[in-house]
Amino acid sequence: MAESRVQKTLLNAKVNLIFYFLNLAVTFFSRKVFLDSLGADFFGLTSTIGGFIGFLSLVELGIGNAISFTLYKPMYDKDYPKLNEIVSVLGYFYYIVGFIILGCGIVLAIMFPFMFEGKGVSLLLVYSVFFSFLASVLLTYFVNFRQSILNADQRSYVVNGCTQGASIICYFLQMIVVYYTKNPYLWVLISLLTSIGCAIYLNVKINRLYPWLDAKIRLGKEKWREYPEIIKKTKQLMLHKISQFAQLQIRPLIMFNFVSLESIGKYDNYNLTAGKTSSLIAYVLSGNVAGVGNLIAEGNKEKIHKVYWEFFALKFFVAGVLSFGLWHLTEPFLTCWLGEQYLLTKLLLFLIIVNEFILQIRYTTDSFIMGYGLFQDVWAPAVETVISIIVAVLGGYYWGLEGVMLGTIVSMIIIVCIWKPYFLFKEGLKESIWGYWINFAKYSVSLLFAIVIGNYCIQFLTLDPSESYSMWGIYAVIITLVFSVIFFVFLFLFNEGMRDLSARIRTMITSKFGAKK
Repeated sequence: MAESRVQKTLLNAKVNLIFYFLNLAVTFFSRKVFLDSLGADFFGLTSTIGGFIGFLSLVELGIGNAISFTLYKPMYDKDYPKLNEIVSVLGYFYYIVGFIILGCGIVLAIMFPFMFEGKGVSLLLVYSVFFSFLASVLLTYFVNFRQSILNADQRSYVVNGCTQGASIICYFLQMIVVYYTKNPYLWVLISLLTSIGCAIYLNVKINRLYPWLDAKIRLGKEKWREYPEIIKKTKQLMLHKISQFAQLQIRPLIMFNFVSLESIGKYDNYNLTAGKTSSLIAYVLSGNVAGVGNLIAEGNKEKIHKVYWEFFALKFFVAGVLSFGLWHLTEPFLTCWLGEQYLLTKLLLFLIIVNEFILQIRYTTDSFIMGYGLFQDVWAPAVETVISIIVAVLGGYYWGLEGVMLGTIVSMIIIVCIWKPYFLFKEGLKESIWGYWINFAKYSVSLLFAIVIGNYCIQFLTLDPSESYSMWGIYAVIITLVFSVIFFVFLFLFNEGMRDLSARIRTMITSKFGAKK
């Protein structure tokens, strides 16, 4: 069972990584074709409509996550009747959500003549883009709700392979068509047809992998009252999701009030550089949550504890390497890309790196909280939002952009770094939190020693990474390898989690090559 779980995790990571780079490359090239053929106004329209659709999707309010939690145990027990019931309940709830989104979408569409008046775009095109995007989203609620079984079974690579593959096909078809026709309506039509094709493929794949799955909306309507836990978890997740949404939307407004547009534009360059790298790591490891849920469903406390610290070691190592790289490589990259005039202060770069570091190390605790279904701390995201806003406003008033960044960091330190581990160890792992803090101190000291020695070693490099992209690439490879080796040695010597993780990887490699022989 354990090996199967690890193999699925690796397969998820492999598929995610491949499609991430493929999509990144295709997006980069297609953007040029689309802008030349359709103009910037069209993409301003699609971006605006995409924001509307994202806002409407807030109606989902965490139902999918609540359902995923309830699927782990019956999936581990192979309780097919119960799995059919739970997926049917999800289908019923999504059926309701879908109609609510459709209704809100129609009401919003009625206001388009006023909203887009004087914007220089055809209302027919506005409606075409909106209802195409809306239809693609509604497919998730009316047709694709059964894909939750794939995620619970650690087969998210099937979903990602299909959606990302469809996206790549869509981009290629759109590039060919708009290059020759310059017709935005064909761009919209291709986008809709590939979404429909992806939905059909996913359902065929699900039927093949799970022939016993017979989820029906009618069954969900009959059975939903037998699963009060789903309603309870959904209500809890709703508050978490609203708070997260509020933080994302309010921070740009605070920046706008205290910081010049020029500084915000420069900050976006930093944020884009750090965010793309961080999102790649998150994307590769996104399949781990279901694995954690299945592990918890297995009920082996010793194994759960061991895997937690293995995951923690992995994420701390990744966070440390990412932070070291961002500190030494961000400014040279921006200089190569845009020029020195787009650089901001070292303090801002440090704060951005601290923010990214916390986002990385929180992943392990968040995954286990999700696996245990611990969402009852509904006060935590609200407090995090309030702290973030208060500190950001005060910080923005006194220190500008750096002060606004402090809001996010201070709130995450209090809730994410202090409260969440305590909550998990008390309610989920049922262990003393002091064990966590002792280990965290060991990891932090290992990181500090690695940074000091790493900085000492790379000072002998004579390369100038800001000279050209090639020099930057060579410099990036050298300092990343040097620091990774140093950091790994310290983690291995002083932290059991890294030694266990290393042993697991060594066993996997040995068994793989042994099987080939």
